[in-house]
Amino acid sequence: MDAPPPVSADVLAALPAEVLALIQWQARQIAQLQREVAELKARLDKDSTNSSLPPSSAHPHAKPVVPKPRSKRRRGGQPGHDKHERALIPVDDCQAVIPCVPTACRKCGRALAGTDPEPVRHQVWELPEIEPVVTEYRRHRLVCACGVSTCGALPMGVPTGQAGPRLIAFAGVLMACFRQSKRRAAQFLGTILNQPASAGWMVLLQGRCAEAVQPAYDDLAARLPAQPVLHIDESPTKEGPSKGWVWTFVADTFTFFACRTSRGAEVLDDLLGADYAGTIHCDRAKMYWRFGRLQWCWAHLKRDFQALIGDPCHTKKRLGHDLMRPTKELFALWKRVRDGTLSRAEFRRRMHPIRDTVEVLLLRGWCNALTHGVCRELWEHRARLWTFVDVAGVEPTNNAAERALRHAVIWRKLSFGTQSAAGSRFVERLLSVIETCRRQRRNAFAWLTEVVRAHVRREAGPSLLAS
Repeated sequence: MDAPPPVSADVLAALPAEVLALIQWQARQIAQLQREVAELKARLDKDSTNSSLPPSSAHPHAKPVVPKPRSKRRRGGQPGHDKHERALIPVDDCQAVIPCVPTACRKCGRALAGTDPEPVRHQVWELPEIEPVVTEYRRHRLVCACGVSTCGALPMGVPTGQAGPRLIAFAGVLMACFRQSKRRAAQFLGTILNQPASAGWMVLLQGRCAEAVQPAYDDLAARLPAQPVLHIDESPTKEGPSKGWVWTFVADTFTFFACRTSRGAEVLDDLLGADYAGTIHCDRAKMYWRFGRLQWCWAHLKRDFQALIGDPCHTKKRLGHDLMRPTKELFALWKRVRDGTLSRAEFRRRMHPIRDTVEVLLLRGWCNALTHGVCRELWEHRARLWTFVDVAGVEPTNNAAERALRHAVIWRKLSFGTQSAAGSRFVERLLSVIETCRRQRRNAFAWLTEVVRAHVRREAGPSLLAS
């Protein structure tokens, strides 16, 4: 829309005071509305690539803002790639071996005799008919001459309920690992396993599974304060009518989850202690600031710099481009450290000019009124950007915590949180089991079955950190 011609000062001076006041008021209203529209447009442009929004917040079918050029390669496996196929199992492991011997020539029809010393092996996998194994225990009641009735006790290791250890463990894995609702899990047991089940019964099995896991979970909690490096992140959820948070703590050999109704520093004090001396990978949330050694996530910083690049302000755009260049150099060097082609000593030496460049740019932004708000926090706490350079075992990003938290985020989107504190205890304990077993390449179902069986027998269960 073309702007109207400017109004001269003489014309404005000739207007009545009431009209002039109205025009000035309208001008202020228009300026305010323009600022609000610009702010709302900036919010609409935010996504996981230029803000702290997690990737899971994007719609699954959302197209990237800057589409990648279409590849000329065809879909599927490319020429020369490694072949992936199911390996044949040994003959002794097959339930049946059926010889397929031809009786006549496929061309002339003449009779054939003998066998092939190296026949073509073709194996077919099939599921057996699934039927629950039901064992009945008959507890006899006998009456003594004194008139007292005594009932026979169940053998050691027999649960008091109707579900055995494997069924309890399977129900827990079905709900926690495969993210099935109570009704869907009950439907799966009834339809596939021929095991009668209801949603209420699944809640009961969930409680028994969480109770069996508690000792191993408490053992992980006790080990958290002694970990030298922790990746920590949190995500919102619901616990009944209250807002809650799923916290994740990723250590070197295990992953720990905690469901709390707070995002405050008291959660960290409760789990780590106020005098935790290790290094924490985190975003720039202020509840972490009370701890001495932090590593702020450079993946978050990169997204913030990308937001500056997309800002309509030329000064912010230029600062974003200037900060993005050393950031890309940083990640290129770290990739070489990770794959072993660059030593830590050489990495530290080559990081000096990058560090100086970033800090000079942050100081420039801190001194400019347009970018002061963006750079003030980074400049004043710039030491938290470079912990990974000086301390071995520390990474520049908090991706480990974000990857571990992704399963919990998807579960929350499907289930809308928990209905009670007991449900939260199940979620935090089973998520800890699943992620820890995944990192250690252990079978979570096998471990869970063993720990439930030990719990039923009132024995000490296996540790999640067993070598």
